Amino acid sequence: MQRQFVSSSRIRSVGWSNDTLEIEFKDGAVYQYHDVSAGEYQAFIRSSSLGSALSRLDKVHPYNRI
Repeated sequence: MQRQFVSSSRIRSVGWSNDTLEIEFKDGAVYQYHDVSAGEYQAFIRSSSLGSALSRLDKVHPYNRI
């Protein structure tokens, strides 16, 4: 999955495809969040705080480290 670099203190890059959100953290860890709709992704990427937005997403979507 292609990811784009973002401005965040915790997150290096973000990608989305087929309802899967992929997050690369600054420590190099990569996680995939499943069943994330296009609308949820757009709201996430436009958020003023990606870390806070991710904290909300990880409470409602299953995820795993890859």
